[in-house]
Amino acid sequence: MTDRGLTPGDPLGGDDERERHPSGLPLPPRESARWQEPEPEQVPPALWRGEEHGTVTPGYSSAPPPGAGGSRSAPFPSPAGGGQLVLAGWWRRVGATAIDGLIVGAVALAIMAPLGVGIFASGNNETGVVAFALAFAAAALVVTLVAFIYAPFLMARTNGQTLGRMATGIRVVRTSGERMTFGWAMLREVVVKVLLFNVLLGSASLGLAYLVDVLWPLWDEENRALHDFLVQTRTVMA
Repeated sequence: MTDRGLTPGDPLGGDDERERHPSGLPLPPRESARWQEPEPEQVPPALWRGEEHGTVTPGYSSAPPPGAGGSRSAPFPSPAGGGQLVLAGWWRRVGATAIDGLIVGAVALAIMAPLGVGIFASGNNETGVVAFALAFAAAALVVTLVAFIYAPFLMARTNGQTLGRMATGIRVVRTSGERMTFGWAMLREVVVKVLLFNVLLGSASLGLAYLVDVLWPLWDEENRALHDFLVQTRTVMA
């Protein structure tokens, strides 16, 4: 740099102290480090709530208080990502079970009653008594099969509903989001609910196991019965 001006390669004013390459040319300015504020932690939205419980649980939403306006459920996705689900309350489940029991009982009565009348009408006729007794046993087997198949058959065709559940506005869903199949419904309704909790454990505990299974949704945050834990199902509003 001369007294009167700048020579090629000289820095502008204020940059006399800039580092230079051994060749004499100035080095490019260094970029100052930029401070980047950390992004706020993303908190996943709540996905489940019970109809009768205020506790947030994963997968479903809850209905608003009685008389509240707006949609019945908060905009939270279902496990399959196909809409909004609201866990059904305990009384709805009990009502559906009672209605289904009355339906199966009415069918059983319609089949068994005529045979019972026939046995009494046969009097002392041993041949008639034996014939009606065999018919009664066969009818009892048919009634048992109907009782076992009733719920799984309807649940597979309606994706989780029986006539009782239709009446109370609820249905059973799988937590995986898969459709309710006949085999899965048979596992839930017959193998686990009836044979395991009612017959096997119920007999061993004088009915206590069945009672606990029925009452468990009252204090479970996701309204699950014990059989729901085993087969990974939930009962929701239809």
